[in-house]
Amino acid sequence: MSKVGNEILSSYGTTIFTVMSALAVEHNSINLGQGFPEGLEPEDVLDVAAKATRGGPHQYPPMMGIPELRQAVAFHEKRFYNLDVDWQTEVMVTSGATEALADCLFGLINPGDEVVLIEPLYDSYLPIIQRAGGIAKMVRVAPPHWELPRDDLAAAFSDKTKLILLNNPTNPCAKAYTRDELEFIADLVKKHDAYAVCDEVYEHLVFDGREHIPLITLPGMRERCVKIGSAGKTFSITNWKIGYMVAAPELLGPIAKTHQFITFTTPTGLQKGVAYGLSKDDAYFKGLATDMQARRDRLAVGLKDIGFGIIDCAGTYFLTTDFKPLGFNGTDAEFCRHITMEAGVTAVPVGAFYREDGPDHFARFCFAKEDAAIDEALERLRKHFSP
Repeated sequence: MSKVGNEILSSYGTTIFTVMSALAVEHNSINLGQGFPEGLEPEDVLDVAAKATRGGPHQYPPMMGIPELRQAVAFHEKRFYNLDVDWQTEVMVTSGATEALADCLFGLINPGDEVVLIEPLYDSYLPIIQRAGGIAKMVRVAPPHWELPRDDLAAAFSDKTKLILLNNPTNPCAKAYTRDELEFIADLVKKHDAYAVCDEVYEHLVFDGREHIPLITLPGMRERCVKIGSAGKTFSITNWKIGYMVAAPELLGPIAKTHQFITFTTPTGLQKGVAYGLSKDDAYFKGLATDMQARRDRLAVGLKDIGFGIIDCAGTYFLTTDFKPLGFNGTDAEFCRHITMEAGVTAVPVGAFYREDGPDHFARFCFAKEDAAIDEALERLRKHFSP
């Protein structure tokens, strides 16, 4: 019999999030591994979506997204980044940012095109690129400082480069790129007549007074960038699966043609809720970052007191820690299994986000949780490592 399943996608195992979450359930562990937020959903956004869902209409909305949301996305870009966007030709709504990524990669990559990636990677990137026929050119940043290796990055670009996929702020390493780093990346994109797909779903989750700078706002990048956002991250409603993108019409066209054959459209009521949410006042967006920074600090202080090494976290939901000071003699995967089964707290191994030979003594914790959950997790780890 012939092989069942696509050889590229079937070659990947179950995601580390699924593996560790299942282990957490089995051992009644506090799950600080998977990145879903708790206790942050804005009630007014939920109410608008509920009313709109009940009131209808209940048939297919426009493929590109309802006008209210596309207009709200365009307003959002102007409001936060002074970016002028035509909502009719430069905005598209998707069923989550992961679908947006798939649309971009399938829509833009031809077999043999090279795609520059910076490890550690969000786990969907590489499978989609390879399935689209792209050739990944990998560059890595590494803990503890996550410095951008500029010579390596420049060497990864060539006349075969179609695009760079840039995640900023970065899941999983919580790096927020500086303007100087972004200018270096932009210069490479322009030099090689390439494009940039920018996964910026954590754009409103940057800390310590840092500024999020979209690559699309840099000189010469307006026609070369796709900027992807996520209502799941901005409003802590990850199960709604509402993503959106901004791009020049020439870029958005082939991406939209891919979207029509993947999901085609997204629930109207949820789109209306997000449209309302994007119009919320500045206090909401500032408050989200302030709240999440406080949760980061709560977890970081506690883990440092236990003996973990703490790596700088500039944004996102995720704190990288070095467990070597605790004296654990094993890999990061073994450590995460150990604390799940023996301490009742779940993290994910950072090495899982590298294609091969990643660092092996770092574990990532999600701090987008209620204070009570963070405190209980810290107490369990404290008892385990200081009996």
